[in-house]
Amino acid sequence: GGEAGRGEGQRRRGAEEQRVRGQRAPPAGQRAPPAGQRAPPVGQRAPPAGQRAPPAGQRSDSVQSEREPEVEEVMSVLNAALEACHGTTSVQVCADVGKRLQLLETSWSRGRLSSTVKRRMKRLTTDLRSGLWDAADEAHRSLMVDHVTEVSQWMVGVKRLIAETRKLSPDQLRPLTRGLDRDRDQDPNPDPERSDPDQDQTQDPGQD
Repeated sequence: GGEAGRGEGQRRRGAEEQRVRGQRAPPAGQRAPPAGQRAPPVGQRAPPAGQRAPPAGQRSDSVQSEREPEVEEVMSVLNAALEACHGTTSVQVCADVGKRLQLLETSWSRGRLSSTVKRRMKRLTTDLRSGLWDAADEAHRSLMVDHVTEVSQWMVGVKRLIAETRKLSPDQLRPLTRGLDRDRDQDPNPDPERSDPDQDQTQDPGQD
């Protein structure tokens, strides 16, 4: 009985050794080709990595190449709109809006705003100067939905500024539209419809 047990144990060990050798040998034989095959992928992988890096660099450059707006461009319009409101809007409201605009300027100057928010604020102020109240209001709403954590502190002031500015007459809007006229004068491709200077002085349909 004991010898039979020992014999079976030896057979089992022999079978295990063969299995181990059988497992080892093929991988060893297979290992060389994968290694040989692995080299080309590495060579192939390098170009994508090389290609990947430039896009990342280009991405940050492209943000700037789209000419990320300067804080002064946006703040000058908002402050001009606030100035236009002083005659008709309560002192308290103007003071509160002014504080919110200061928060916006501080956040921007300290790098707390993303490029997307900056560009959308530039569009909002362009609409505001052009008297496109609904477009400006829509820009403010989309910023509140998409970037609430960035804009929540000061956007309420911008919203109020849009609401107050749209109540003003063309004469009261002069502090705001003055800058717009200056920019149009500097435009290398002026609108042919605006070629008549008398028309500019009497009425500007785009401002209504």
